[in-house]
Amino acid sequence: MADWSQTWTFFEGEWREGNVPLWGARTHAIWLGSSVFDGARVFEGVAPDLDLHCARVNASAKTMFLKAPIGADEWVGLARDGMKRFPAAAELYIRPMVWAERAGPLALPGDPESTRFALTVYDSPMRKPDGFSITLSPFRRPTLDSAPVDAKAGCLYPNNARAMMEARSRGFDNCVVCDILGNVAELANSNVFMVKDGVVFTPMPNGTFLNGITRQRVMKLLRADGVAVVEQVLRYADFEGADEIFATGNASKVLPITRIGERVLQPGPLYRKARALYWAYAHAS
Repeated sequence: MADWSQTWTFFEGEWREGNVPLWGARTHAIWLGSSVFDGARVFEGVAPDLDLHCARVNASAKTMFLKAPIGADEWVGLARDGMKRFPAAAELYIRPMVWAERAGPLALPGDPESTRFALTVYDSPMRKPDGFSITLSPFRRPTLDSAPVDAKAGCLYPNNARAMMEARSRGFDNCVVCDILGNVAELANSNVFMVKDGVVFTPMPNGTFLNGITRQRVMKLLRADGVAVVEQVLRYADFEGADEIFATGNASKVLPITRIGERVLQPGPLYRKARALYWAYAHAS
């Protein structure tokens, strides 16, 4: 039996402690992949952009032909209620989930009338900003015409997982995943930025990767502070020659990348600015 961290799950109208069973063998989400989810973070007593994460899970549900089971405000209320079940200083992951229970009349799509939901809140310590290494993955991101990349859908993540595992088999922590044309899309589990000559660059959203909420927030904060941030087509070689590289994502927010291939990097001033600005925003919001 798995040793789960402290967990509370809201399901079928009540809070239940632990890793609550949600599905049966015939549940569409398990059989045919109709689950969507989102993730928000709680740290140092704050939950930045919780409302945006809760709105996005409903948007993802609609993309997967499901119904939004409750409104975004209701998601937020449930999340805040769940947070009260933990110590004030706890570092938490908030995960709303939506899925189809049954197949529809055509068998392959889920029946939107069978949409169900749960919200899980659990202890999840944030990674320290001590840096990590990346390499180029041989795997690619799918395109919008080949996968539901405009949703935070569970069915997309096995591809990310195999990219991560392949990178780790070669001694790296994470990897750059490109789109079908060989342009950089993202890392296996987060968005990626690079710095060159005092300008911050990041891949332009092109329908192959999720335009992350933390990504958008960091860009907005940097620009408001006078930093030039450019979204454009980037190749792996651009990152190999960068002055700084950093990642943004919900799990750890803003982290430095300290090695690409065999080249060692130091956490730079624009990474430090991005992290400081985000932390200030989180505590002010």
